[in-house]
Amino acid sequence: MRLGIFSDVHANIEALSAVMEAYKSVSVDAFYCLGDVVGYGASPNECADIVREVTEATILGNHDAAVAGRMDYSYYYEAARQALDLHASTLSQANIEWLKGLPYKHELNDIGLHLCHGSPLRLQEFEYIFAPEQARECLAMWDELGDITLIGHSHLCKVFELSEDDVDELPSGDFTLEEGKKYIVSVGSVGQPRDYDNRASFTVFDTDERRFEFHRVEYDIESAATKIFQSRLERNFGHRLFIGV
Repeated sequence: MRLGIFSDVHANIEALSAVMEAYKSVSVDAFYCLGDVVGYGASPNECADIVREVTEATILGNHDAAVAGRMDYSYYYEAARQALDLHASTLSQANIEWLKGLPYKHELNDIGLHLCHGSPLRLQEFEYIFAPEQARECLAMWDELGDITLIGHSHLCKVFELSEDDVDELPSGDFTLEEGKKYIVSVGSVGQPRDYDNRASFTVFDTDERRFEFHRVEYDIESAATKIFQSRLERNFGHRLFIGV
């Protein structure tokens, strides 16, 4: 089975639509979203509607949690708070209720696949994994980790290979799982990439081949940014889409 896994849509319907179209060419059997469907962008309802419809499971992201009233976001910077407030006021009741019910983690233990938004170590803290040092903290829960744990949150494509006593960062390209190793993989962002590649990021995990694939696709950034410029959102949320940060 081939699973399509994506994350951090951030209310960017142009990027999400391009990703859904691109998935048609890579033979995917089921979809999973790792969270942050909302926040930053101009199309929260449209994105939530699609993700609700297509995914087998969606994980709670920190922006989702904030909009759904499941966490305190008073410490976020002002523009991010304003975006969350705006989304909370414009999302349909059905989408709000959906966000309220999203889990922090989803496990497919029969294939050794775990899904969460940030670090699996303290799920409700939404901690980042940017570097091997942060991935190394997860060695404390070695026995609880899946063969591969997929995360979002950082908006970066990252691969960390774990042995029982060490962590190596691998190039962020396609790879096949090795016996005796475990992996934490950051799948990048659909709607707001931050690796200076402005194309939307999406991934595939082939459960039979035990192979993980990274993919990118161009989308209509001009339209996505214009919607932000014409809204009450911070203009920089639109500008950053063009440069992928």
